[in-house]
Amino acid sequence: MRRWPAAVVACAGVFLLAGCAGADGRRAEPDSRGRSPTPASSHARTPHRDSLPPVVDHVPTRDRVVFLTYDDGAGRDPLFAALVRERRLPVSLFLTDTVAGPGYGHFARLRAVGASIQNHTLNHPALRGLPYAGQRAEICGQQHGLRSRFGIRPHLLRPPHGTYDTTTLSAAADCGITAVVLWRASLGADGDLTYTRGAPALRPGDIVSVPSDGFTPLTLTERTARLLREIEERGLRVGRLEDHL
Repeated sequence: MRRWPAAVVACAGVFLLAGCAGADGRRAEPDSRGRSPTPASSHARTPHRDSLPPVVDHVPTRDRVVFLTYDDGAGRDPLFAALVRERRLPVSLFLTDTVAGPGYGHFARLRAVGASIQNHTLNHPALRGLPYAGQRAEICGQQHGLRSRFGIRPHLLRPPHGTYDTTTLSAAADCGITAVVLWRASLGADGDLTYTRGAPALRPGDIVSVPSDGFTPLTLTERTARLLREIEERGLRVGRLEDHL
């Protein structure tokens, strides 16, 4: 597999409901067996190695920006859309159909005020170790679903639980995904950031995962507002991830 520049490729390594890691900073290994698996489907293909999408948790940039990402679709704080609109926040929403499905209208409103919609699979399974056909169905299925609902074709994927293997990358490429997105920092229930690697401080280009409401004392809007204060104190601002990948 092609080696991407160290600054671009994430350490082999998510929002999060209890099943969507993130606050504990755990990372996924590209392959639990230390080798590239063979796609199991008779229709599977292994794309040219250079065509596999990169896996990123940090984006090299000279801009003093960080990127805010939200997963699953569980957080439906009615004030969050107002915050995104008022602050003109270019947040990225990685949606899972079985979680977001009952409330797609909420995400349409968020998209209307500047949020982008990206892929987090149909059913939120841990992809690593699944056969090619299963991984492709999860990724392409959500691509089709989001295109049907929003008229868009996402090009970013966050694998559930942050786990993936080379079969994931092959399936993602076949579904039109151009980058697999992890995170370097995650916002905990207490409003504090934890880091998966490197110095424990925000730096330009960091991808930040913000958990859903879950069992937290603060609402999604309150936690995002607190995070924005920390970002500003460090002389940073929120950038649009899609413009940098």
